[in-house]
Amino acid sequence: MKPEVRIGVIDSGHAAEQRVVQGRRFFLQPEGIGEGRLQPDTLGHGSAIVEAIQQRAPDAQLYVAQVFDQRGVTSAAQVSAALYWLLEQEVRLINLSLGLRQDRPSLRQACAEAEARGVLLCASSPAQGEPVYPARYPGVLRATGDARCSAQQWAWLGSAQADFAACVQGAGSGQSGASLGCAALSGHIGAYLARHPDASKAQVAQWLREHADFHGPERRRPG
Repeated sequence: MKPEVRIGVIDSGHAAEQRVVQGRRFFLQPEGIGEGRLQPDTLGHGSAIVEAIQQRAPDAQLYVAQVFDQRGVTSAAQVSAALYWLLEQEVRLINLSLGLRQDRPSLRQACAEAEARGVLLCASSPAQGEPVYPARYPGVLRATGDARCSAQQWAWLGSAQADFAACVQGAGSGQSGASLGCAALSGHIGAYLARHPDASKAQVAQWLREHADFHGPERRRPG
């Protein structure tokens, strides 16, 4: 029997046909953060993220925290609440295919709590432009997309923007970019953890570096 790997996904939800163990919605209300049952994924972003992870880690147990509204907007308070809920579910890895411009104490503290518990955080970071949170926090694996990578490949960038990158395209999802690259990397990590359930964060990072198909940022030739 294979070890159970629990992966948390903080996003816009999931598709009805996708296999998810449990889900929870976190939304803003006048008196603070409200919680409730998942709503349909009208954005389709979370569904694409779940698909990318399950494609690479099909046996993983997924827990989905819904934080985006119909406009695709969320807040540090919602993401923080989602992080704490996922920690209660004893997940091993949390995928955050999102980025907030502002550093907020609540989000920083939630990420620090995950780090202290040995939970891996994989967050998307844009290939260019200003850094975002939570990818910018210490201990978070920063992931982006890389057009060089096929579905089962990833790159070790070690750049100012990101640590690793992976496939940018989803299977017919219409989504692409850093979000999908982050989810693909989480899928690769999930598959590794299924084989090595006791692996530390340092061992995961070492494995990613040693088995990367590409080293260094993608460099496009003129013309």
